[in-house]
Amino acid sequence: MTMRCIGTITTFIVSSLVLPVMGSDRPEPMSMPDEVTLENAMDYALQNSFTILQAKERIKERYGLILEARSETLPTLSLGASISDQQGDLTFFQPHSDDWVVSLQIRQALYGGGRLRSGLRAQDLQEQAALYDLQTSVEATIQNVRIRFYAILLARERIEVEEQNIELLKEQLANIESRFETGSVSNFDVLQAKVSLANAKPALIQAKSDFRISVTELKQAVGYVKQQDHVTKLPNFVGELEIVKKNYSLLDSMMQALQQRPELKQQELIVGARAEGIRVIKAGYWPKVDLVGRYDMRRSFAPIDNTFEQPVDGWFVGLESNWNIWDGRATKGRVIQAKSRLRQGELTLDETRLSVEIEVRRALSELDRASELVDAALQVVEQAEEALRLANELYYVGSSTFLDTLQARTSLIESRNNQLQANYSYLVAIANVQRAVGETKCRFDGDVLVNSPQGRL
Repeated sequence: MTMRCIGTITTFIVSSLVLPVMGSDRPEPMSMPDEVTLENAMDYALQNSFTILQAKERIKERYGLILEARSETLPTLSLGASISDQQGDLTFFQPHSDDWVVSLQIRQALYGGGRLRSGLRAQDLQEQAALYDLQTSVEATIQNVRIRFYAILLARERIEVEEQNIELLKEQLANIESRFETGSVSNFDVLQAKVSLANAKPALIQAKSDFRISVTELKQAVGYVKQQDHVTKLPNFVGELEIVKKNYSLLDSMMQALQQRPELKQQELIVGARAEGIRVIKAGYWPKVDLVGRYDMRRSFAPIDNTFEQPVDGWFVGLESNWNIWDGRATKGRVIQAKSRLRQGELTLDETRLSVEIEVRRALSELDRASELVDAALQVVEQAEEALRLANELYYVGSSTFLDTLQARTSLIESRNNQLQANYSYLVAIANVQRAVGETKCRFDGDVLVNSPQGRL
């Protein structure tokens, strides 16, 4: 399962990023299949999870910002027109009064104090950070789907345990009623058997309720939108609460987490982008130089003979420069803000590293506890089964009371549920450890190239 998950997620990372750039909508939801496995639940989540879709939208937003930043390095072309009319003696100060002007202008930025270059680098870093944000969302979604799927298996197994318990209590009640008719047992034993059967039903009702809730939570985790033709349909969930013990070294896990967690890589890129942002703002201290070319066509009115001149046209090419020698310290204020944002990003990175370390320690501690519970629960179930067998034999030969048998059966049911809970806790602990150390294996390079209009994203 793990290897298939690796391939599924890797394929998703490379292929699905084309959709945000091309402006796709939410995929058409699929109907609930007749059988649901953990693998196809994760596959469905990769395409329909709201968390992942939101992360892909953030990449689309970032792509738009990149296009905006790149536009400043490209020439701009504009078309302008004006018409004017002057009356009275105002024409005395202007021999010719323009009637209309049409102007076609092209402008190319040549120098901006490093603002354009740094702006492009900042947007490139933000782009890569957005990709790691998507990776974080994918890993968190996979972890959530696995835990929700395990919860369904746990509830389903508990239903089976409670149903088996009720069936055995029914058989035991029938046997005791038969023995009561022959005078072998008292009416007190019959009443105890009936009470035990009645007390077992609420546990089954609760288990069925937990199962329905778990199914609903899984649908939410995978982004399933309920279809009208599948309102009451409940699929068969394929899988067992089987565990395979794994060992993790604290030191190795810590190093792996610090190297592979996408949150850390994302925050490092954000810090780099904010550092470039300072250079962008500092460019305000320097002049801006643009290359300007313009083609004008105009027709003027000659007030001397009250006639229109023939239209004249021509080209103009030159350089334009603008330098804010004194801007009231506005640039200084923006630099201070940018430096503060950079420092905040660095503090957030340090905080994220600490959070990752704590998460790894907590996950490994929970895994150790779950492993011990699994071993203990397995041993207790074996002992409870043997205790019930002996209690039944002693009761049928008259060496113990029916209450002893009921107590042994209650202990067995409790130990079986404890074993299911221990297996579930271990599987959840494994999922948490893999998420904490970055073992989901859906990593990708921030500058991965796929089929998109610009060759990126």
